[in-house]
Amino acid sequence: MTITKRDAEAARALRGLEDGRSSVRLRAALAVGAAPDQRFVDKLVERCAVEPDFFVRDMLTWALTRHPTSVTLPGLLREVRSERAQARSQALHTLSKIGDRQAWPALTRAVLSDADDEVARSAWRAAVVLVPEGEESALAAVLATQLGRGERETQLSLSRALVALGERVVPALRAATTAADPRVRAHALATQRLLRDPDAGFEAAIEEAKRVVALGGPGQEGR
Repeated sequence: MTITKRDAEAARALRGLEDGRSSVRLRAALAVGAAPDQRFVDKLVERCAVEPDFFVRDMLTWALTRHPTSVTLPGLLREVRSERAQARSQALHTLSKIGDRQAWPALTRAVLSDADDEVARSAWRAAVVLVPEGEESALAAVLATQLGRGERETQLSLSRALVALGERVVPALRAATTAADPRVRAHALATQRLLRDPDAGFEAAIEEAKRVVALGGPGQEGR
């Protein structure tokens, strides 16, 4: 069987994706994206699950976006259900970059509340991109169940996702300001402030919200 120049280049690029040097893997991912070929897709998806370097992972995602959605979507949707947290997180990140709403059904309540913070953050960002028109309020209600979760970076990601949904989040946030958990109340209040003033810093918003809660603000009525 005759091996063409294109076949040889493809084989070299695929080997490069597993090279021990991140610079080589980065160049290989760039080469794959520059010359899309359906034979690359499975390897790209597979590599996303284990690639340790952030910049290489980002290039892998870019390379996947260069291929037809009909080819990339099945593998990415399988990865959303993977037992490996990085596989789930990177697949969700890639789906948000592709932006095809056929992926929306994969954004289940379980995915949006994944126990791993990085996976959950990727799911929140993807959900805001993929949510169909008319489903925003339902999504806001699910996202609001995650208020108060994690450290500042995780809370900021959730607040940004909620704010991106606009006025449809108002009922869910209002309800959360009366939650029993003071962390939930504070996070909801901070998100309300960001919704009113997107330029307000999250640190200032959350500190102010914590003071309000500590002084017997929202959620303390009748206590």
